[in-house]
Formats: sequence, C-alpha cells, structure tokens
Amino acid sequence: MTAATPAIEAEAERLLAALMHVECDPHGRKWNLDTCRSIAPLTLEINRLKKEKDAVILTHSYVEPEIVYGVGDFKGDSYYLSMAARDSRAKIIVFAGVVFMAETAKILSPDALVVVPDRGSGCSLADSITGDGVRKLKALHPDASVVCYINSTADVKAECDVCVTSGNVYDIVAGLPTRRVLFVPDRLMAENLRSELKRRGVDKEIISSDGTCMVHEEFSPAQIAEARAQFPGLKVVSHPECTPEVAAASDFVGSTGAMMKYVKTTPAPYFLMLTECGLVGRLEVESPEKNFIGGCRLCPYMKLNSLEKIRDALAAPRPDQIVTLDEDLRRRAARCIGKMFELTPAAKKD
Repeated sequence: MTAATPAIEAEAERLLAALMHVECDPHGRKWNLDTCRSIAPLTLEINRLKKEKDAVILTHSYVEPEIVYGVGDFKGDSYYLSMAARDSRAKIIVFAGVVFMAETAKILSPDALVVVPDRGSGCSLADSITGDGVRKLKALHPDASVVCYINSTADVKAECDVCVTSGNVYDIVAGLPTRRVLFVPDRLMAENLRSELKRRGVDKEIISSDGTCMVHEEFSPAQIAEARAQFPGLKVVSHPECTPEVAAASDFVGSTGAMMKYVKTTPAPYFLMLTECGLVGRLEVESPEKNFIGGCRLCPYMKLNSLEKIRDALAAPRPDQIVTLDEDLRRRAARCIGKMFELTPAAKKD
C-alpha cells in the first residue's frame, strides 16, 4: 500500500479531529486515522474543485458526517440553508440534501448553476402532492390561506401564499388573516399545529393534505416509554413531523436547529433523538460530552448523497444533476418563500 502523502495525512488528521466522536454511522464505520485516510483524497479533490469553479456546498444535517464536515460550506436545517442559498454569490451551488431543497436553492439563486448529487434523492413528504393537487384543494376551500411546509416541490410552492418551516410554522400560521388555513403536505405536522394553536388560544381551522415523513411517522409512544424505563433522567427530543402522541410524550419538540440547540443547552444524563440519524452524528461531533441512546432512523433519500457523487456533480454535472425551473413557476415560488422570510419572527431567524 502506497504511503499517504503529506497533504493526505494532514487532511486525514483534520477529518479525524471532527469525526472521531461519531458513533451513529450508517455504515457502522469507526472513524480512526485509517478511515479518514481512505476519504481524504476525495475531500481534497472536492475542496480543490470548489475553489476552481467558485462553488459552495450546502449540506443538510441529515447527510453523512464525512460530507458535512469534510466538504460542506454551510450545514443546517432547511431554513438556514435556504438563507444560505439566497445570500450566496457563488457560480455553482451543490446541494447535498434532497431534490426539493436544491429546487429551493434555484428559486432563490436563479443565476447560479444548482446541482444535486443524486436526482433520486426525493422526499416522501414533497412527493405526496403536486401543484395540480394543491389547485384542486384550493378550489374546494377558496376562502383559506394556503400554506406549504418547506418540504414541498417548487410547483407546490408556486401555488401557495406562504412557505413555513418546522421552526416558524406556529407563529406564521397564527398571524395569517384568515381563520381557515389549507396546510400541505404534512398531515402529522398539521395535527401538531392544531394542538399548539389551541394551546395558544388561537382560533384557526387547519385543513391538511395527507403526506407524512417516512422517517418521523415511525416513532411511537411505546418506544419512548421503554427508553424512559431503561434510562432514568432521559430527555426525549422529537420533531413536529412525528405523530401527536409522540410529540405529547416528548420533553422537547422542535425543528432540526431547535433540537440541536435544546440538546446543547440542556443538562441530562441521556438523550433519545426521535429524528433522522444524521442529526445525532452532528451532535456527537459538536457536543461529544452528551450521551445518546439510539432510536433515530435513517432517511434512504438523504443517504443517496456521497462524496463520489458530489465530486462528479462538481467536475462535470450530468443533465439529470442540474436543477432547472420554468421562470414563471420560479417567480411564483420565490414570492411564497419570500413571504416566509418576511413573516418569520426575528427570534426564529437563527
């Protein structure tokens, strides 16, 4: 075996410093120096290509840790990455996440070449309804404000009044002028929205479509009860894409960014994270003193991203990796997202 060059050795040590605490690895890898040496040539090549081509890589918290910490320029949840895309001046944006997120980047940075590493990286929520489906629901409820969760396609956003994320949904919907609200595509988030608005004393009728997240819908109250019995002092952290029963049994319910903030600032002997496993990997890197007991689930779409596919999308993107949008549709979707930025309370913008 050829000895590592000084550049590869230095890159391997940089990667190890970030990844050594990751235990929640989808491939069961142990991040040691040898593992990091094996990916260092790829991360070096990708980071070189970024500079040559004036590119940035946006990485969602759910993708694999070597992407987030090896080549990612921005890492976070959908809201944070949408702002990063909006504010980017790069010629090329590589979105390591899922396709609807890359579409959002193209909506907000129309002059950039936006590429997605794997066109098959869909989303059970985003794929559950189309723009035509929204138009049919609007015809049934003409007096409703139309709200879409950010986990939706560009053609859905183009049919809606405002986009929301799991971090700003309660405040934005509470402030809408109509009592009736059509919410797409997440049925479970709509149920949690109803409960939270009722708790706040806000009178809204929420009508939803029937999409669900294939990751978050699988968690159960029984899983929480079993974990609490086994780990005294456990804090249970879940996402509003979970069922209302899971949300009610959790200690904290919030967006990806809010979950990270809660874990980092909350003393507890153990945490059960009811979300995608990539977030646990990030927390293991950024809060190595915390203890996680498992329970997370993998998103097969997010895991389609890889360093090899990112390298190929940067070096010579195939037509299927390039995100293109009809300009009229893009403008209408941009108004929907722009309304979200306008209505998001200042405290929710981080």
